[in-house]
Amino acid sequence: MSDEELAEFLQEQRTLICATIGPDGAPHVMPLWYLVRDGDVWAWTYAASQKVRNLERDPRATLAIETGEHYDELRGVMLRTRAVIERAPDFVAALGLALYERYVEGEELPADVRASIAKQAPKRVAVRFVEYGRASWDHRKLAVAS
Repeated sequence: MSDEELAEFLQEQRTLICATIGPDGAPHVMPLWYLVRDGDVWAWTYAASQKVRNLERDPRATLAIETGEHYDELRGVMLRTRAVIERAPDFVAALGLALYERYVEGEELPADVRASIAKQAPKRVAVRFVEYGRASWDHRKLAVAS
């Protein structure tokens, strides 16, 4: 995928798979909601989660985002990243609000939802995944054998 195609793809998709390195060296793989800001993928999660503990020890993470049901529809990207963990509650709350607004698709968030996000912020972190490598695929571009 070109950079433009990748940017569009990331805006269309809803969930990424985040692989971190567990304490025993095995992959730890979990889904996350995400958003893209200034070209970087961001997520928020609980500070006490295993993925955050893994990233504190080793900031490398691999993200996978894919779609398609049939072979000729498959497309996706694998991003090799270094995670930067942000802990400031105001920053985390703002990212949480932006994330929920993305998934509610433009609807105004009710006051109780906004309050809930703000209340959760001290227990959460924002994670910026800074890309340093990628592999992407788009099987829709493959020539069909006749």
